[in-house]
Amino acid sequence: MTALATPPPVTERAARGGSLLRARELGIGVAIILVFVATTLNNHAFANAHSIEQLLTGASLIALLGVGETLVIVTRNVDLSVGSVVGLSAYIVGDVFKHNPGFPVPLGFLLGIAIGALIGSVNGLITTVTRVPSLVVTLAMLYIVRGIDGVIVDGKTIDPAAIPKSFTEIGYMTILGVPWLAIIVAVVVAIVGYAMRSFRASRDLYAIGSNPEAAALAGIPTGRRVFTAFLISGSLAGFAGALFLALHAQIDVTGGNGYELTVVSAVVVGGVAIFGGSGSVLGAALGALLLNTINQALVATKISSFWNEAIAGGLLLAAIAFDRWLSLRVARSLQSAQGAHRDT
Repeated sequence: MTALATPPPVTERAARGGSLLRARELGIGVAIILVFVATTLNNHAFANAHSIEQLLTGASLIALLGVGETLVIVTRNVDLSVGSVVGLSAYIVGDVFKHNPGFPVPLGFLLGIAIGALIGSVNGLITTVTRVPSLVVTLAMLYIVRGIDGVIVDGKTIDPAAIPKSFTEIGYMTILGVPWLAIIVAVVVAIVGYAMRSFRASRDLYAIGSNPEAAALAGIPTGRRVFTAFLISGSLAGFAGALFLALHAQIDVTGGNGYELTVVSAVVVGGVAIFGGSGSVLGAALGALLLNTINQALVATKISSFWNEAIAGGLLLAAIAFDRWLSLRVARSLQSAQGAHRDT
C-alpha cells in the first residue's frame, strides 16, 4: 500500500516544472505591460496604432526563429546558424523572383523553407552521428553559410522592384490593425505549442533534455528526435528568411546578421532552460516581444540603442541564473518529498 501512495517522481517533477513555467510566462507578460505603460507615460505616441504594429512586426521574426530554437535547446543543444540561414534563404528567394518574373509566391516560401531544411538537416546529422557538440557544429555552419552567402551575393542587392507586390504585401499588410506577419507567427506558435503538449514525439524532446542517458535507456530514439529538432529549426529559419524579404522588400549580404544571439536571448528569457528539459514556444515568443518592447522603448525615450544589447545580455544572465536556482530548488524539494514518502 505504501508503494501505491508514493507519487511517481517524473510526474511530480513535470507538474512542478509546468507550474513554474506558467508563472514565468505570466511574469514576462506582466513585464511587457509594465515596460509599455511606463514608456507610454513618458511618450504618449508609444501607444498609438502604428507603434503597436511596429512592436508586433519587430518581434515576429525573432519569435518565429525562437520556436525552432526552443525545440533544439530543450534537447540540451543550440542552433547558432539561424541568422545566417535567414540571410541566405532571403537572398536566394529574392534572386529567384528577380530572374524569374511570374514565379509563384507560395513557391517562394517553399523554396526558403527547403533551403533552411537542408542546412538544418546537415546540422542535425553532424550533431547526432559524429557526437560533435551542437555549439561547435552550428557556429561553424554560421560561418560556412555566411561565406556561401557572400560568394552568391558578391556585392549585389535585391531591389524592391524585383519582388512581386503580392509577396511584399505579406510583410506590411494588416488585418484590423494586426500585421499579417504577426498573425502568421502566432499560428506557428499555436500549432507547435499544441504539438509540444499533445504528442509523444514532442514530449520525448523534454525527456532527452532532462536526462539523455535515461531517455536512451527508456527506448526513446534520441538521435532521430534531436535530428528532427534541428530540421524544424532550420526549416523555420528558412521560412523566416522569406518573411524577412517580404518585410524589407530588399536584401544584401548583411541580412540576418546578429539574429542568432537575439534569438537565444529571447528563448532563454522566455523561460526555456539553457540546460534543457523545460520551456515552451509561447514563452519564447513572449521573450521576443519583451526584448523588442524594451528596444522600442529605448528609442521612444531617446536613450542610446547601445543599451538594448546591454539589457538583453543582463536579462540573459539573470534568466540563466534564475533557471539554475529553480532547478536546484525543485531537485531539493523532490528529494525531501521522496524521503518523506519513504518514511511513511
